[in-house]
Amino acid sequence: MTSIGDVALSIKRVQHRHHRALTAALADLGVSLVQWDTLRHLDRHPDASLHDLAQLTFQTDQSFGTLATRMAERGLIERMQGPGRAVRHRLTPKGEQIRAEGAQRVRAVQRRSFAALSPAQIDTLGDLLDLILTTPLDHEPG
Repeated sequence: MTSIGDVALSIKRVQHRHHRALTAALADLGVSLVQWDTLRHLDRHPDASLHDLAQLTFQTDQSFGTLATRMAERGLIERMQGPGRAVRHRLTPKGEQIRAEGAQRVRAVQRRSFAALSPAQIDTLGDLLDLILTTPLDHEPG
């Protein structure tokens, strides 16, 4: 019988494997995985705030602010003043091009990673992970 700890470690290993493969696949586009993920989220959430993008990309507001500034300087995103103190973000044409090219590469890595699973197994894995993610932890921060 596999222990819960072994399964948790396997999940972490798959995540690390994906991170390395995706970083390599995106390298010649001149973006990191976090930068491409930002472009992906901005495509899905145009005009997102800095705080929203920080949460979506698992960054702190401060670290995402630094990242967004660098991406704006490279012409990948635009930063606009929103209501109050909010700063809104939007893809530029250059950012959209890199997002689209990166998406093809990300899908290719994902297809290779899950190639050993049947479509039914992928559905089952997705259902099991969704179940884990929707089950609250007793001491999960608010």
